[in-house]
Amino acid sequence: MTDPQLPPPSGVAPPPPVFPAPTAYPAAPAPNVPAPPPGAYQVPVGGYTALAGSYGVPETSARPSGFLGMLALSLALVAALITPIIAGINAFEIGRLVPQGLSAGSGDLSALSPARDQVLWAELSFWTGTVLGIAAIVIGILAIRRRQGRGAGIAAIVVAAVAALLFVVVLVIAFATGSAAGFAAFTA
Repeated sequence: MTDPQLPPPSGVAPPPPVFPAPTAYPAAPAPNVPAPPPGAYQVPVGGYTALAGSYGVPETSARPSGFLGMLALSLALVAALITPIIAGINAFEIGRLVPQGLSAGSGDLSALSPARDQVLWAELSFWTGTVLGIAAIVIGILAIRRRQGRGAGIAAIVVAAVAALLFVVVLVIAFATGSAAGFAAFTA
């Protein structure tokens, strides 16, 4: 007999490989399980397997946060509520301190010098509202595009667009009311 570690001599076929004997499966079911009727369909032992490429439940991804939408909405609300209030209070004081200055028609802004602090605050609130409104519109568009608070982003765009109109209306009404109060005090 030859050594299995050495190659076979030339002209001699190698011996066939030896496989382990297959294990025998039980021919009959377990004694406590009733035998199925003849011709009945039996479920596979391991259960059913899913077909490759078949429909499956789609994977659910985590819902993105609505931070961008809420940030845009909060900026728009500040631009629509806080800055018109500050401008309205200062416009009333401007109208009260300079009732006849702007109606003279001279076009000289030195008539506003008695109310220069209020003019500065009104202008600061205008520019702050403008920057906040533009930022709210841009961030609202990003929130809609990225699906991070779409509803709040849409609301922010609408509120920021209305904020400009609201600012002008509050400013004109407050200035007119202040001018009337200042003129009444001036003539009395």
